[in-house]
Amino acid sequence: MSPAHTVLEVRDIVKTYGGVRALGGVSLSLEAGEVHCLAGENGSGKSTLIKIISGVERPDSGTITIDGETHTHTTPTGAIRAGIQVIYQDFSLFPNLTAAENIAMLSELADRRKLSSRRRIRAAAERIVADLGLNIDLDADVEHLSVADRQLIAICRALVGEARVLIMDEPTTALTHSEVKRLFTIVRRLQDRGVAVVFVSHKLDEVLQISQRVTVLRNGEVVESGLASEYTGRAIAKAMTGRDVSEERLVDELPDGRKPLMVVEGLGRKGAFADVSFTLRPGEILGITGLLGSGRSEIAEAIFGVAPADTGTVTIGGRTRRIRSIKDAVRAGIGYVPEDRLTQGLFLEKSIADNMVAASLDSYRNKAFLLDGKRIARSMADLFRRLRIKAPNVQAPVRSLSGGNAQRVVIAKWLDRKPNVLMLNGPTVGVDIGSKEEIFAILREQAANGMGIIVISDDIPELVSSCHRVLIVRAGHVVAEVVGDDIDVDGIQERMTA
Repeated sequence: MSPAHTVLEVRDIVKTYGGVRALGGVSLSLEAGEVHCLAGENGSGKSTLIKIISGVERPDSGTITIDGETHTHTTPTGAIRAGIQVIYQDFSLFPNLTAAENIAMLSELADRRKLSSRRRIRAAAERIVADLGLNIDLDADVEHLSVADRQLIAICRALVGEARVLIMDEPTTALTHSEVKRLFTIVRRLQDRGVAVVFVSHKLDEVLQISQRVTVLRNGEVVESGLASEYTGRAIAKAMTGRDVSEERLVDELPDGRKPLMVVEGLGRKGAFADVSFTLRPGEILGITGLLGSGRSEIAEAIFGVAPADTGTVTIGGRTRRIRSIKDAVRAGIGYVPEDRLTQGLFLEKSIADNMVAASLDSYRNKAFLLDGKRIARSMADLFRRLRIKAPNVQAPVRSLSGGNAQRVVIAKWLDRKPNVLMLNGPTVGVDIGSKEEIFAILREQAANGMGIIVISDDIPELVSSCHRVLIVRAGHVVAEVVGDDIDVDGIQERMTA
């Protein structure tokens, strides 16, 4: 490992947007060869600080020192040339370019190449993919790849250059347990080369596994900083939120004798999953988990009509429903919060109110088939308040929201339609621990009112804390059902990987 020295230091960084303070005098230093966790809730200032370090945003005041040279600001190309690379939470990929082109593009631009060479691009992409031990179709357009593959491509792109500071903003969001282990192996290899890594994650167990130091932001200020070995996940969560965050299992016992709300029998789709059967009772929160590629998401998409099943039946309220499209599923009383909320669940340029009412417009029509604007306004204001969406008002654009608040808008959209069954795929991906707790409180409230909830997730602790039962999917089949006191993190992970 290279001798430890400070490769990057920011001092007294201040940034405001329209009079709202995003950062209020933040200081941070990075040593060569260390992994430094940057923690904080959504809206704490983490993303703003990253953008300032990478030159995307210019601070109002403060300094940035790279290898002893002090600047008042930098630029994106200047940061890349200085060896600063960022993996952004939204990936920032070019959907119409291939995986190989996305991986090598920034390196080509930083080298000021006037002409790109397909052979050079391909060779650079193959090297980093081989180094990470990944299996990615380098010739496929990114828009046709899964969320997990897009995440891996973003990681490859950041590592293809000679990075000296690597900032990872939620890098493990769509990765399986084994892929996270592989990533950590690569991170440790980078440490041995003297690369400083900033690791941003809401998964506090990962933070403590990989980091040597921790800095916690709250409301744009540093509230805690120290050695990772001196912290527990609970201590970091308290520093992030300013309160104790419960890690207990919060599951109410379901009354006996309730008839099933939904019965799935023999559901299958060729090449994806087969012979999937389960029941869902009123008031139940059912977890479905498995490794990426296990078929867990495909099962949800079949039930919602995104990619209909070839075989099997779905019965809701005693009536078997033919679900061949999303419209069929919605008519049957099913709602679905998708895995990729930004592209599949929201109209980013529209207001919060427009997004929340999008799935239920017909219910607001009067006898003349005209929309009742006053009733819409009342309902949207009520949902905005009930779900505690942090924004100036319901007319604020969804694009301006944090990940946790954007997810609440998607949930509000379906709650306004009052479905019998609500499925959520990765409901807390990219969501901070405080918002995660509040989102599951909302789901428990809906379940208590009789709604059936299905949560598809690989975040095992959140399933353990909130689910009455957990189904484990492997190779397209439900291989186990875990109930009650048998629901624990180690047991579920063992069954997932067996």
